[in-house]
Amino acid sequence: MKVVALVSGGKDSCYVMMKCIQYGHEIVALANLLPVDDSVDELDSYMYQTVGHQIIVSYAECMNVPLFRRRIRGSSRHQKLSYQMTPDDEVEDLFVLLSEVKRQIPSITAVSSGAIASDYQRLRVESICSRLGLVSLAFLWKQDQTLLLQEMIANGIKAILVKVAAIGLDPSKHLGKDLAFMEPYLLKLKELYGSNVCGEGGEYETLTLDCPLFTNARIVLDEFQVVLHSPDSIAPVGVLHPTTFHLEKKDSNSLEEKEPGLVFEVQGDGPNTPESTHQRDNRAVDVVEHTRNGVHLSKTGKENTFSICCWLEGSSESSTGLKEDLESVLKETESQLLKQGFNWQNVLYIHLYISDMSEFAAANETYVKFITHEKCPFGVPSRSTIELPLVEAGLGKAYVEVLVANDQSKRILHVQSISSWAPSCIGPYSQATLHKGVLHMAGQLGLDPPTMNLRNEGAVAELNQALTNSEAIAEAFRCSISSSALLFVVFCSARTEESERSQLHEKFLSFLDLAKSSRRVLDPIFLYILVPDLPKRALVEVKPVLYVEEDSETEDETRQEQLCEGDYGCWGYKPEEWHQDCVQKRVVDGKICVTVLSISTEVMKKLHEPKEEQQLERVTRFCVHLLNKTLYEYSFSWNDTTSLRIHFSTSLGVSVKRLFNVFETAFKELNEMSPEGIVGDSKEPTFNLVPVLGAGNSSASLDNIITCELFSLRS
Repeated sequence: MKVVALVSGGKDSCYVMMKCIQYGHEIVALANLLPVDDSVDELDSYMYQTVGHQIIVSYAECMNVPLFRRRIRGSSRHQKLSYQMTPDDEVEDLFVLLSEVKRQIPSITAVSSGAIASDYQRLRVESICSRLGLVSLAFLWKQDQTLLLQEMIANGIKAILVKVAAIGLDPSKHLGKDLAFMEPYLLKLKELYGSNVCGEGGEYETLTLDCPLFTNARIVLDEFQVVLHSPDSIAPVGVLHPTTFHLEKKDSNSLEEKEPGLVFEVQGDGPNTPESTHQRDNRAVDVVEHTRNGVHLSKTGKENTFSICCWLEGSSESSTGLKEDLESVLKETESQLLKQGFNWQNVLYIHLYISDMSEFAAANETYVKFITHEKCPFGVPSRSTIELPLVEAGLGKAYVEVLVANDQSKRILHVQSISSWAPSCIGPYSQATLHKGVLHMAGQLGLDPPTMNLRNEGAVAELNQALTNSEAIAEAFRCSISSSALLFVVFCSARTEESERSQLHEKFLSFLDLAKSSRRVLDPIFLYILVPDLPKRALVEVKPVLYVEEDSETEDETRQEQLCEGDYGCWGYKPEEWHQDCVQKRVVDGKICVTVLSISTEVMKKLHEPKEEQQLERVTRFCVHLLNKTLYEYSFSWNDTTSLRIHFSTSLGVSVKRLFNVFETAFKELNEMSPEGIVGDSKEPTFNLVPVLGAGNSSASLDNIITCELFSLRS
């Protein structure tokens, strides 16, 4: 990509340019913001470093790249973490600056910034990039600061300290000192006081005088003044004010006469009103006009956290395409949310199932018309996108399941910048959503974060990278997939060779063993699902669900079962030892119950149903019985259910309509047999049918006919 680099003069903004080039991008312009008054060194800004701005004008000549500069007219008006367009805010100066760069150089598609740890700065750069249709590149994001500092110095960043504001740093001693000279002392301050060695806590700022990108010349600082801002005896604050400097050529061809217009001063006012986003109206949609025949809904009965599922049945002939089917189910989902007093900002997670992954771009184009940043001011939902055999199962070409909460206590991690940390989410879907102690992570592919390319060494390599990415996201919530995972759902593409697929589970366990810490470790459930295809033609996608409740002792409960014959007398089932072989369950702190129930052809035979036409009814009753039994044992009820997915193999050879009817009948019978009506009084079914090619507890055996995935959360 062609990149405009945001440069403050600091080591970070220069080093990220070097990383851009390392990953195959091209720096075609520089952009810098500076004070209105040249004599002012530093502004009271939450966003920009301006110390040493008098020297930045030389960067254009040193790199032979055009420099666009704008004087900062705004101030920090919008100080909340997530930025929204605010007139006269200093962020709008960046918008005006980059708008002009894009106007003059239309080929620019990306913006680089030196963000390492500041969400405040990263989110504002991402906001501007989103408004301008540019990609944010932040290759230093979340990198280990000690290693990063060593890398910068080793790779030729020649920088000096131009501001100090921390214990152990003295303006009279340390301003103007070379970064390489200061490195041992900065590491010592980290050990003594916990300082950030890269200055991310405001401990110090730097000015780069030379680096490998300065091909024409280096900057030589001849004279400077030390300006003391605060004479505090513990942590005095001072800045370096450059008075004279010159350029020193690097070879005989350098320092040719500067091209006219190499430095551009960007004028103009920022927007005074929010730009039109052309977003759809948040009001209720016209259901009569938009809803097609064959739209079906499913909703779990829990009041404060529940799932809504919408699909099209029997529409393969009437369907005009995936985009139209997806628009229908999204409109109906939106309508149902509005009818119940909710909207898209209440959605925690979205499962997007489509019939053909080659139409992913078209599906995404439709998706972003409904789920937008404007509609989700508290953060956009996390998402998993999977190709399923929808048409073969007699469904439409799109199928959507949303997890909804009736509060705004969720915490969302959404990093749109491309970095070396974890894959970016450019668009209205986030890496992870934390709600009531449950971390719902977006489906993770084996993408190399800085290049956003799939690992090309096969399924095992993709799995390892996907788990590495998952661990990076988990660390942002101060947890680990090796110790906090409740459930791993692993989608395997049918294109994966069976011999390689069989190795996945063993490799998965090896990764978790290596990553284990001294913390209490939950014993996660594994569910492998065979599907036709995945985004980017990936072979593996991992969807972790973690428990990260703060200030609570995590305890994986393994209470002794206390069977009560009267409670399990439904349909005449009596406890048998092999029944428990069908069930994986994890209960944590009496608040969360995760259950995966597996029915293979072998289990079907054990049920001893002599009449083949009644075998399906017996299997579904058995599933409902075991799920009900598990909930009862741990004092949960069906009203605690947030989601129940019933994955069924298309090899079962049963229509969706028939399977839907027999499960619905089984739940009705259970409800009638309970004096309390344990399934609740919801008119909608409490389950979602999900067609798959196969499923199992191990990647080596995906022969389940029916797999039930039940998640319950006690308020």
